[in-house]
Amino acid sequence: MAGTVTTTEETIGRISKVKFTWTSSAGGAADATTTGYYTGSIIRVVQIPDGGGTQPTNAYDIVVNDGDSADVLLGLGSNLSNAANTDKVAADKLGAVANSQLTLAVTNAGNAKGGKTILYIQTR
Repeated sequence: MAGTVTTTEETIGRISKVKFTWTSSAGGAADATTTGYYTGSIIRVVQIPDGGGTQPTNAYDIVVNDGDSADVLLGLGSNLSNAANTDKVAADKLGAVANSQLTLAVTNAGNAKGGKTILYIQTR
């Protein structure tokens, strides 16, 4: 893949917040892996597309894989709107992660397009 991704990771109490701020490559892709390891339920994920000239192509895709290459978003990051934020919560049937780094993979976003993917993980 490639692209540019800045990852911000913080934990407050039992909630970890992982924010990927990404810009896609010429092929419309971007990827990055967290430095931290996470365990818990994904309780919320927010997709925020850039606007204006860096707005991603409509129906772009995001997956966040654990160390076993399983998408912790369970497919809820596919065909995303480029015109509005997408917000999913635990009731939407998000997955979980166990002692694993997380890898963001953006595809179909278009050349030099951007956005943010923010995950909230609750430990037990």
